[in-house]
Formats: sequence, C-alpha cells, structure tokens
Amino acid sequence: MKIIRFQDEQNNIRFGARQEDGSTLRLQGSLFDGFELTSDRAEVRKLLAPIVPSSILCVGLNYHHHARECGMELPEFPVLFMKAINAVQNPDGPILIPTHLASQEVDYECELAVIIGKTCKNISRKNALDYVLGYTCANDVSARDWQIQKGGSQWCRGKTFDTFAPLGPCIVTRDELSNPNELQIMTVLNGEVVQDWNTKDMIFDVPALIEFLSGSTTLLPGTVIMTGTPHGVGMGQNPPRWLKPGDTVTIDIEQIGSLTNPVMNEKEGR
Repeated sequence: MKIIRFQDEQNNIRFGARQEDGSTLRLQGSLFDGFELTSDRAEVRKLLAPIVPSSILCVGLNYHHHARECGMELPEFPVLFMKAINAVQNPDGPILIPTHLASQEVDYECELAVIIGKTCKNISRKNALDYVLGYTCANDVSARDWQIQKGGSQWCRGKTFDTFAPLGPCIVTRDELSNPNELQIMTVLNGEVVQDWNTKDMIFDVPALIEFLSGSTTLLPGTVIMTGTPHGVGMGQNPPRWLKPGDTVTIDIEQIGSLTNPVMNEKEGR
C-alpha cells in the first residue's frame, strides 16, 4: 500500500491509499494500529509529509562511494546524528536557506527513510524488518558551513534548521517493498541528475542499521531512520554546488516515487 497523509477540502488531516490511477481512497484507523481501506474517494487539497516522526535518527557516511568522495575511511560502526522534528517539510514545501543564522553552503542529500512501526529494542538483523512500517523518500538538507566549520564539532546545528528534512510523497508499506537494499536512488537538481546510485552500495544495510540503532535503545513507533546518501552531493563537486533560491530539488527512489521541493530564502524576521 502507498499511504499518504493530506489535508482535505475542509482542512482536515487524513490518511489515504494512493491507487494506480492516481486517485486516493480514504483510510480508516491508525498508522500504527492498522488501517482499513474504504471505498470512499478522497479529495486531496494538500499533500503532507506522510508521518509526524517521534524522532529522526540519521546515519552519516553510509555509502562506499560517498566515503571515497569525502576522502574518509569506512566507519567501524554506523555514524549517528539526529534531526529535530521541526525540520520536517512537506512535499512541494520550500527548503528555506537560513538567513538569520546565515548559511552560504546548503546542500542536498537523497536518502531512503525507514519508518519504524512497532516499539523495539535490541533487535537482531534477522528479524529487523518485521518492525518496519514502510519506506519513504527523504532529503537530508545540510548547511555544510554550520555542520563543519561552525557547528562545535558536531553536526546537529547544520542539519536541523527548519525545512531541512523533507519527507514523502508516501509511505510504501514493507509488504510491497521486500528489499530496501536494492533500490535506485537519485537527486535531480533543476532538471539535471546529480546523484544516481543504488542502495545496495550501503556500508550498513537497513537490517544492520535497525540492529545497531535499537541496541540498548528503545525505538518508538514513528521513528524515522535516514539511511545515508550516495556520492554526488554538492559539497563533493568541483566547484561545490550549493542550493540557492529559485532551485528545485527532486528526490526519486525506485518503487516509492518522487519528492520535490523548491528552494527559497528564509523570510527576514521569521
């Protein structure tokens, strides 16, 4: 099932199931306790991020080619950082270039996002996928200047500005996506493909990430795991290619769909 979260014509927030013909049928129930598919067609006024996360756990340096692009050794364990929930942005919502804490080096990163559906702790990789609700597209937007030079030796400041975690367009449930580690993943910037790779290049695959992140740690339903980006980020290009107002960024993942966001400056005073 492809689950979307949306506002209807009366501004109610609903869940629906996207059909092959592009229409949406209403869902009754709960994202984590189970849905019942109705025959009622839904009018989608605005598409929303498919989930309001309970937390956002992010994995850095998780593709072999991206590690080489950055000139870094392969990590022994997954590299963990976090984004705050305020960073979530809807499909078609703008990525805002910070102007109050100004950044001149805002970058894109296409990522597969894993959504945990059941409370879990100390999970083995053997049954890790049993705890997955589904998968969606993510853009790990990053202010590299705040991440590297001005972030106090940690990444959170440069990674968690408002709008720096676009998610969508839908959640593809795990019964329809059996192997998250064999998916084509790409970023298209202003119509040009700038990242184009496959999740099979991950250093730590999805079951390994769930095993590691759940170690001595409870993962709650709604936890979003952003699994890292392949090579081709703006920072790795010569010269670097930073996002600027007027750009349009699309993250596309096989079997899931496309997540598109325009780029704008943060409004002064907000």
